[in-house]
Amino acid sequence: MHRPAISFTYCTQCNWMLRTAWMAQELLSSFGQDLGSVTLVPGTGGIFEVMVDGELVWERKRDGGFPDSKQLKQIVRDRVWPERDLGHVDR
Repeated sequence: MHRPAISFTYCTQCNWMLRTAWMAQELLSSFGQDLGSVTLVPGTGGIFEVMVDGELVWERKRDGGFPDSKQLKQIVRDRVWPERDLGHVDR
């Protein structure tokens, strides 16, 4: 089974570390040991990006803000394990 590497790049000037850490925790709670890694990368200039195996899957400016927990889990699932059921998140 493929174990993806997830990275979050967030703006330290905007104080988005806690929001980003919460999102990382949500993925770790849902996907656990199926993930290869979850990395937080500090940045500046209003950046917020989510990458799955080096592919940009969410960008704050492009996608209109931040994903909610449900969106983020579905994005990761759809990229890596499209057949996987997320239970109540999919309903």
